[in-house]
Amino acid sequence: MLANSTPGNSTLENNMSENNVSENKIPENNHKQEMITVEVAYATPAAQVIIPVKVAAGTTAEQAIMQSGIIEQFPEINLTDSKIGIFSKISKKDAELREKDRVEIYRPLIADPKLVRKQRAAEGKKMKKGGGEA
Repeated sequence: MLANSTPGNSTLENNMSENNVSENKIPENNHKQEMITVEVAYATPAAQVIIPVKVAAGTTAEQAIMQSGIIEQFPEINLTDSKIGIFSKISKKDAELREKDRVEIYRPLIADPKLVRKQRAAEGKKMKKGGGEA
């Protein structure tokens, strides 16, 4: 005689299967990931590119850069060495993004701005002292 085959035990089986189903249910609000729109920007002397990207809420700046595909467009970008920012403010790569943020990838400086200013100032003084041609 099987205990599970009696009509009295079918309720127990139904309760067990209902419990398994309810434990595995995902609340409706959690199964849809909230999406936000951000922009990833990069500029060279020849071109400026701004790529809009839809990402999941909680995405980091580095993840948005990778999802944008900008690395494929500009293989010279080295995220390990490049600094990034959000709306012109230096930021960490693991910074969590918000709706409508613009992630900017900065190129390394070619010349030291202080040195360039000193050179310009020195050239300007030389020209003024000469007084020009007569």
